Amino acid sequence: MAGKKSLLKEMQESFMIHPVAAHFSNGLIPVAVLYLMLTLPAGDQFFEHTVEHLLIIVLFAVPVSFFSGLHDWKKNYKKAKTPIFINKIRLSILLFVLVAATVTIRLTVPEVMYQNDWLHWVYIVLLFATLPVVTMLGHYGGKLAGAAKMAASRRNK
Repeated sequence: MAGKKSLLKEMQESFMIHPVAAHFSNGLIPVAVLYLMLTLPAGDQFFEHTVEHLLIIVLFAVPVSFFSGLHDWKKNYKKAKTPIFINKIRLSILLFVLVAATVTIRLTVPEVMYQNDWLHWVYIVLLFATLPVVTMLGHYGGKLAGAAKMAASRRNK
């Protein structure tokens, strides 16, 4: 029982919302793209509905990640206007726009995946366009985390 209390206390003391929210949305997007790819050959509506549900979850998770990231940037980096932060802010806005557009298309035209018109292809391209965005967001986040870890190890020497 004492181990559980210490684990909970440690989680409470060290919990950071931004990494959790960022990994949550950045992890769901590749899964949504995978389910979209599974939908394409057979038109399976169950896979396609999974894409819709994942995108709606991501639509709500991205703002949490964005605003918690801004909070951490202000608190930990004093709003330093370095290229890495500017890129992360721009990419986060782009991600939200792409996800909002895909959700809007899907909710306003529920049969979009079963049509063979321009909107069908726009929907697919928008969804695939989220992949490099989350990849770069993860890359820049990793660079920040790695730099912070290196700085901490230098302080401890």
